[in-house]
Amino acid sequence: MPQPAPPAQPGPQAPTAPKPEHGVSGRQRLAASLWPPRVSRAQLVVALLLFVLGLGLAIQVRSTSDNSALRGARQEDLVRILDELDDRTQRLEDEKTRLEKQQSELESSSDQAEEARKQTQEKERQLGILAGTVAAEGPGITLTITDPSGAIESDMLLDAIQELRAAGAEAIQVNDVRVVADSYFSGSGRDMRIDGTQVAAPYVFKVIGKPEDLEPALNIPGGVVQTLEKEQATATVQRSPKIVVDALRPAKRPDYAQSSSQ
Repeated sequence: MPQPAPPAQPGPQAPTAPKPEHGVSGRQRLAASLWPPRVSRAQLVVALLLFVLGLGLAIQVRSTSDNSALRGARQEDLVRILDELDDRTQRLEDEKTRLEKQQSELESSSDQAEEARKQTQEKERQLGILAGTVAAEGPGITLTITDPSGAIESDMLLDAIQELRAAGAEAIQVNDVRVVADSYFSGSGRDMRIDGTQVAAPYVFKVIGKPEDLEPALNIPGGVVQTLEKEQATATVQRSPKIVVDALRPAKRPDYAQSSSQ
């Protein structure tokens, strides 16, 4: 007779998930513990300090990047820039000395009226040069800018004028136009204008001043010459013991202003 099968042994019971307490699941309890965040006062202070620190680092990095042009300059370029600053300081000192000498001459001259007349005439000549109403000559440079692609903008020529003035230029002429304090540049490429007068490339700058100051001012790193070269233009500078600036501007009489001296 066949033997009856032994009764089945109960196997291990599978673990059952814990029943949620009061109808709230574990996921809900986790979410409730994370939001809203519980931030202590100390944590807020630390977060604020970290924000301020990060902002300060960002400003410092930006300031450092602004000076990257000088940081990447060669030693001889930095020396040349320092020499140019020293020269500007010396020019200001010389001007101060000259004015003090004029004052002393006026105070000590036996014929103060005659001395005042001579100084007035000299001042008139100087103002005429600055106003462009009289011709001038003296040492300086000739800056020639070629623009085969017509890519030069008016602000590039204006930058060159500003650099030259900062370096001590006393009289400037571009092609046949006298450039003075109120001159303006407009247009670009084939329609470049100075004070409304059309000028065409090559642009020839005749500049009277100290050549040793004028030429380095144009060749500083990131300066006029390098900017023009990026536009496929060329700029050549030639020193000369005698530059003649003979383009003149008409003298203008004021319509309303009168001298207040009696």
